[in-house]
Amino acid sequence: MLRRVIICLIVAVAGIGAADAQSRRQIDATPFSHAPCSVLDGQPCTPSFCSVFNDGPCIPEIDYPYGQNLQLTIESVPPKDQAAKYQKPDHDLDSIGDLFAALRSCWTPPPADSAREGMQMSVRFSFKRSGEIIAAPQLTFSTAGVPADTRSTYLKAINASLEACKPLKFTDGLGGALAGRPIAIRYVDNRDLKKQAEKP
Repeated sequence: MLRRVIICLIVAVAGIGAADAQSRRQIDATPFSHAPCSVLDGQPCTPSFCSVFNDGPCIPEIDYPYGQNLQLTIESVPPKDQAAKYQKPDHDLDSIGDLFAALRSCWTPPPADSAREGMQMSVRFSFKRSGEIIAAPQLTFSTAGVPADTRSTYLKAINASLEACKPLKFTDGLGGALAGRPIAIRYVDNRDLKKQAEKP
């Protein structure tokens, strides 16, 4: 009888010790905590990878690549202090800034009589290494409440502008870095169409 009591006490103490150790090893589930992990650490941390030797929950920290989705805004009337950003480079495109300048310089908005003041439209597409567009740009956003014919007019203007731009001449480095990466462009028609209509 005494032996059973002693065995029960040992099992209970072992269970409490294991539970205590488990509670001390709980991983902070807050994502991207960037706490470094080491086998010598006596505190919980978020590892960069999980191992089959981990006996507790493991939440790996994922290093997401920044800037994979290149975003650009193109205005029909560029601000005066950004006019240089709307001039096409006179050399092979070697940087993201060169690419954005080339795309800005290609934009030709629809004529004033078929345009809508304040219209915004966004498209997304990718380039091949050679500078050609992989597929037709995909429409991702359009100003709400706009008639279908106005949306169609702007989409045609966007496609025509990109068609006139290609193929862009990338350097080998930029071509390799851009190939297949999504590029999102937001077009903003910020022209004062009333003033243009009043002109003789």
